[in-house]
Amino acid sequence: MNSVWLISLVSSLAALLAVIVLARSVLRKSPGDEEMRRLSRAIQEGAAAFLDREYRTVFLVLVPVAIVLALVLRWETAVSFVLGAVVSGAAGYIGMWVATRANARTAQAAKSGVKPALDVAVSGGAVMGLSVVGLALLGLCLVLFLFVGGDVTQEKAMIITGYAMGASLIALFARSGGGIFTKGADMGADLVGKVEAGIPEDDPRNPAVIADNVGDNVGDVAGLGADLLESYVESIIASMAIAAVLATTARVAGFLMWLPLGIASIGIVSSIISIFVVRGIGRKDPQAALMAGTYISAGLTAIGSFIVVWKWGIPFQNHSVLGPFWAILAGLVSGMVVGFVSELFTSSKYPPVRKMAEKSQGGAAVTIVEGLAIGMKSTAIPVLVLAAAVIVAHQAAGIYGVALAALGMLATTGMVVTVDSYGPIADNAGGIAEMAHLDPAVRNVTDGLDAVGNTTAAIGKGFAIGSAAFAAIGLLSAYMTTAGIAPSEVSLTDPKVMAGLLIGGMLPFFFSSLLFGAVSDAANRMIDEVRRQFREIPGLMEGKARPDYARCVDISTAGALKGMMLPGFLALGAPVIAGFSPLGPEGLGALLVGALVTGLMLGIQTANSGGAMDNAKKYIEDGHFGGKGSEAHRNAVVGDTVGDPLKDTVGPSINILIKLMCVVALVFAPVFVR
Repeated sequence: MNSVWLISLVSSLAALLAVIVLARSVLRKSPGDEEMRRLSRAIQEGAAAFLDREYRTVFLVLVPVAIVLALVLRWETAVSFVLGAVVSGAAGYIGMWVATRANARTAQAAKSGVKPALDVAVSGGAVMGLSVVGLALLGLCLVLFLFVGGDVTQEKAMIITGYAMGASLIALFARSGGGIFTKGADMGADLVGKVEAGIPEDDPRNPAVIADNVGDNVGDVAGLGADLLESYVESIIASMAIAAVLATTARVAGFLMWLPLGIASIGIVSSIISIFVVRGIGRKDPQAALMAGTYISAGLTAIGSFIVVWKWGIPFQNHSVLGPFWAILAGLVSGMVVGFVSELFTSSKYPPVRKMAEKSQGGAAVTIVEGLAIGMKSTAIPVLVLAAAVIVAHQAAGIYGVALAALGMLATTGMVVTVDSYGPIADNAGGIAEMAHLDPAVRNVTDGLDAVGNTTAAIGKGFAIGSAAFAAIGLLSAYMTTAGIAPSEVSLTDPKVMAGLLIGGMLPFFFSSLLFGAVSDAANRMIDEVRRQFREIPGLMEGKARPDYARCVDISTAGALKGMMLPGFLALGAPVIAGFSPLGPEGLGALLVGALVTGLMLGIQTANSGGAMDNAKKYIEDGHFGGKGSEAHRNAVVGDTVGDPLKDTVGPSINILIKLMCVVALVFAPVFVR
């Protein structure tokens, strides 16, 4: 244990050292002229104000939950829970702090071409990516040092599940709150600015433009980072929890318990190497450079995992020495496939989005229907791939293999979050270039970076959904094992099981309706405010007066904080209520299965429908089917406003719903079975 723990500690510290190096390299760059600095400061202040208010609100939930955990379970579990929440919050804050300062610097670097701008944007995104894995693994090492030590027991292993629950709590509020914030602002900016007023995107006359740019950071930097940090932590902990139950000898226990930490360490080192390779490549094709980094990190992780398992592996439960490696490889490959399928259905390089753009000439309703159809169709391949990966992983290493497959998919989280966080930085850079009236050549560079960011965002969301499903399966397996529920004892004819399946299947839809309603309320208030400012501020439309940006940021903040509370309580309360209800442990397991099945489909469909609608609009803006201002463009803008809450609020939040319910069930499993 001591050697693996030490390696994990060193790798986490290496990630944080790389964060410092990358952050300093970003901050050394010029932020541009005074107008660019002013715009960047407005985004920084808005993002920081929202995150501060969000964390204060979450604190009011965090404290009572920690007290309940200490009273009902153990005080060590409560401490682990708080530490998980602190680590997740800290990673989000650090990543967003640097991202909001990288935006103007990326725009300034774009004056010198693609390579310098790509370097700044990737470095800023890498701060988020490596903060996620570095802090997550460092916090887990601290929990293991304090409460587990070298004596691995099932009871001690259950303490660390509190760490995952704390990370999940922050992730849910970061994703849902950030999603409500960004889409309320985005819809208000687009529907009034583009459709009604006919002004370009990111036009400084639009009162909601700063709130829109703030939203990119709180939703797709802090929110995504918290989402994947949660999956990353939960995949490690699910593997360790199952290992504690399955281990028959001290030697087997040592290998199974600490292998997840070793794989996580390999993934961190692979991500660090890949990030610096991407920065050094300096190609004119940013997407090729970013995808190369993704493939390199996956390849290095696969090689490192093979070496570790081959050299130190131990046969267990009739599984071969290399069984865990094949499970890890199944997760890695399935993650790459799911990401590619997301790109296939959402990128304008491929027929689905181009076909939707062409159909937009027929009306906004046609755009929306086509977008929904694309999202629904896109569920088929990822689900089949994930199902195959589950079977392969189980054949290779049993239930433990399924949890390891989730970790295999998430081992390269540092690189995945880097690629995804790059997108909002590039998007903000384009907005600043537009608002600061920079040379059109600069906007051409930032638009190119932003177009790549749209694709990487779709891949990141697909990866997040796939990894969420795998992490949830791992946590569900850990719950069933901990609760002593044998699959052979669960019958579909049992009314409790059937009831649990039905209730669980309903929960993602009810949860989504709450988020849609919150976005609708926030967008409606934003639309009213933007119209009011256009109407009441003299000279605003002529560019002779500045809009009240702060008022729009405040509206989005208030709407997000109000809208995120009820979905959060639903995710926390549903498994606890079910566990103590007549459904019992078996019915709760069925509820989790039902939520996983419908949540996975709904998550993929909403994310890809929204991504396709967004990129169809951008494809038209590139000059196809009449270009900007055409009938097809107006229809696509309306479609994009429908797709926005699908891809940036509901889809990502469902990931966390299914994971949080599974980890809450796992944490309280000892109480349910007493």
